[in-house]
Amino acid sequence: MTLIKYMEFSSLFVESFSTLALNKMRTGLAILGIIIGIGSVIALVSLGSSGQKSVQQQIQSLGANLLTVSPGASRTGSIRGAQGGVTTLTFDDAKAILASTTVTAVKNVSAELQNRAQITAGRNNTNTQILGTTPSYVEIRKINLSFGSFISQRDIDAVSKVAVLGPQLVTDLFGEGSNPIGETIRIKGQSFRVIGITESRGGSGFQNQDDLVFVPLTTAQKVLFGSSSLSTISIEAKSENEMTLAQDQVGYLLLGRHKISDPALADFSIISQNDIISAASSVTGIFTTLLAGIAAISLIVGGIGIMNIMLVTVTERTREIGLRKALGAKKKDIIAQFLLESSILTGLGGVFGMILGVLASYVLTKFMSLPFSVSLTSIVLALGTSAIIGIVFGWYPAKKASDLQPIEALRYE
Repeated sequence: MTLIKYMEFSSLFVESFSTLALNKMRTGLAILGIIIGIGSVIALVSLGSSGQKSVQQQIQSLGANLLTVSPGASRTGSIRGAQGGVTTLTFDDAKAILASTTVTAVKNVSAELQNRAQITAGRNNTNTQILGTTPSYVEIRKINLSFGSFISQRDIDAVSKVAVLGPQLVTDLFGEGSNPIGETIRIKGQSFRVIGITESRGGSGFQNQDDLVFVPLTTAQKVLFGSSSLSTISIEAKSENEMTLAQDQVGYLLLGRHKISDPALADFSIISQNDIISAASSVTGIFTTLLAGIAAISLIVGGIGIMNIMLVTVTERTREIGLRKALGAKKKDIIAQFLLESSILTGLGGVFGMILGVLASYVLTKFMSLPFSVSLTSIVLALGTSAIIGIVFGWYPAKKASDLQPIEALRYE
């Protein structure tokens, strides 16, 4: 019995395929609509996933388990701050966080003062970011040096005029491939000796790490900018699981140091790396969903195209349907044949669309310098939607064909 059913299905499949092959142009156009729809969905969802992955990698490249304390108020773990406070952070605040016995979840702390300034080297000059910081910055931000050394504690204590350059800045000031260790640059009229060059990291999403000048924090405060405040305090938590604890411990310590009894009046904000990743992922996820929704419209259009072609096919084969019914074919046989033809169209379109979508996403991610990422979920959903379209849009033509009366069909001209 099973063998007979298999033979019947095989015969029906061959007949359906042969019927579709009779009009190759019409069949090709019907499949093309599904190919474009499936390919668009897979390519756009994969592109969105690649963008999301790229953003996450760039944020994580700033440092592991990173917390950033900034002047102004926001939400600090379970501590909620009011907007508008701008009391400055100080170097002593950073030292207190690291030295405190109550802050047990913090591994390392770096104090930072950042501002723009004009830099010259010989006849070349550029305007870029100057970052006054401490030796622990390289550990927190995971910075590697290609030449020389980074700022030391001795440089901090002696208010030394030394600088570490990003590779892009080296190219701008000294030319590509140069090694300016020991050379002199001028920042706001002050001479600085170059002691190190960082490895290339590229844009991080917030600033270009390759276009920075690192100087000792005390030098930035006393020599360059005349400020005792900090732009930020970077904190490395001991582990990812302790980031929330570190956030709360630092928040309460700073509230006490700033003599603020009401957390709602906090004059600082603490943002965790996870918060940034979550927010960025949420934004990219929304755009990916919108793009996928737009691409899915082409799937619907492709389905309507298949239904139109199947309706035309029913009209053209009216006499054939009448003859088959007169010879004993049942309604379910007619429905099965037309549904199978519709399913073949969407099935072929789905397979070729999947291949097109993966290839398109690969080319686009390489062109845009994004990590290649194919969403298996998008492939499964797209192919599943294709199968549903084959059934839904093929049902009405199949039902219409099966409802034809044999005599009227045979009389049809």
